[in-house]
Amino acid sequence: MLDADDLRFFAAVAVSDTLAAAARRLDVSAPAVTQRLRALEARLGVQLVERGGRHLVLTGEGELLLERGRAITSALGELAEALAARRGAVAGELQVLAPFGFGRRHVAPLAADFQAAHPEVRITLRLTDRIGRATAETEAWDVAIHVGTLDGAAAGLSVRHLAPNERFLCAAPAYLAQRGVPLCPDDLRSHECIALRENDEDVTLWRFRRDAAEERVRIRPALASNDGEVVKLWALAGRGLIIRSEWDVAEELRGGRLVRLLADYALPPAPVVALVGTRRGGTRRPDAPVPGSSLGLVCPTELAQPVKTIEAVIPPEADRQDRVDQLVRAVPVAGRAEHVTAPSPEPAASRLGTEREG
Repeated sequence: MLDADDLRFFAAVAVSDTLAAAARRLDVSAPAVTQRLRALEARLGVQLVERGGRHLVLTGEGELLLERGRAITSALGELAEALAARRGAVAGELQVLAPFGFGRRHVAPLAADFQAAHPEVRITLRLTDRIGRATAETEAWDVAIHVGTLDGAAAGLSVRHLAPNERFLCAAPAYLAQRGVPLCPDDLRSHECIALRENDEDVTLWRFRRDAAEERVRIRPALASNDGEVVKLWALAGRGLIIRSEWDVAEELRGGRLVRLLADYALPPAPVVALVGTRRGGTRRPDAPVPGSSLGLVCPTELAQPVKTIEAVIPPEADRQDRVDQLVRAVPVAGRAEHVTAPSPEPAASRLGTEREG
């Protein structure tokens, strides 16, 4: 009466707000989802979903099917992976979350290469800049690559620190030639500042630390966006100052298209981490290292400089965890940009470079 495809289909419907959203998730038409759901309910003789409101609501029978169905599909997946492990193959499904910018530039090519090397692996890469919300959703996932502070998003998850990542205040030489170079955080009040609205952070409060003292500046951005690439393009066009992660602006700093400012002050860092999910519902021990393993992270090819190797700290779980480890191990991270302060607009652009972190 029921098969694994029916269970997977209903799981996709159950985590969607509407049947149209379920259709997008399943890559089929909305009428096809409606027809299949009705056929499933007719076969079972029960109603699984209330469709009257703005959002889908599971009935008691729907909740039961979702709960039991997940357990069955999980067990089937574990069985397939155990059999694949017996013959030394990497196989199965891998659900990956990553932020838009970092995910597009680094994780997406890596995921494609990984799948090409392991044809029996099926990878779904979901890009989102709200990792906390995504990890709290009921839909299963295996590993989430995150750049920045975690707040409460990592509660109950295994966190692997992949690489340090600083944030830089920077601007285009053309802007500095016109508006001058800020010498202290308070000078930013008289400058055009561009805000990146992401991760539900207070993005208009810029914090700078030197020694033990912290200075806070509340900016009033004339330009703001939720897309990091847009913000960087505005800065490159000379429209104002931005704060961006070093992985995103290292190439522009090295090429002189952007200039790092206030290098004597430290901004809150945005480390690159991997959150290991609990798709199978098992317990993970984040303090358990894998003997002899390390993360050999490399920077983007345009920088051609490796960052330092970081000792891996991951839970000892077989099969799916092995695939997660292999994918995370190769995530590329930008090298360090040289700490350069711009005393004047013209020579600043020529004194930029990158240095290998020891």
